[in-house]
Amino acid sequence: MRILGLDYGSKTTGVAISDPLGWTAQGLEIIRRQDEANIKPTLNRISELCQSYKVDSIVLGLPKNMNNTLGERGEKTLLFKEKLENRLKIPVVTWDERLSTVAAENVLIDADMSRKKRKNVIDKLAATIILQNYLDAKR
Repeated sequence: MRILGLDYGSKTTGVAISDPLGWTAQGLEIIRRQDEANIKPTLNRISELCQSYKVDSIVLGLPKNMNNTLGERGEKTLLFKEKLENRLKIPVVTWDERLSTVAAENVLIDADMSRKKRKNVIDKLAATIILQNYLDAKR
């Protein structure tokens, strides 16, 4: 039972994967794109990862406003969810990702990582936090 965790953004998508037992999340990679509107390469890469890791389901971080409403980024994430489900034919669950990037940033700052290095890993760590929070809640 492998679960893929995604932190979908305008130019990057952070990716994490669960262990086979669904206990822990590990960061995999960051998928980058030049054009926000062209998500086909992102979908292709996620499809490859799902096949490679035999993924059963996906947890997609859903950005909400602090008052629990959806903004523009949340709406785009829901459209991406539809495209994922249509393409991959596996369940995609949304998970409230409020403050996951802030938490990731704080972890990296505490690790004394430079701003430049943080920029290269923050989305992957945010995806890991989203997935780990989901796994913990399911136990």
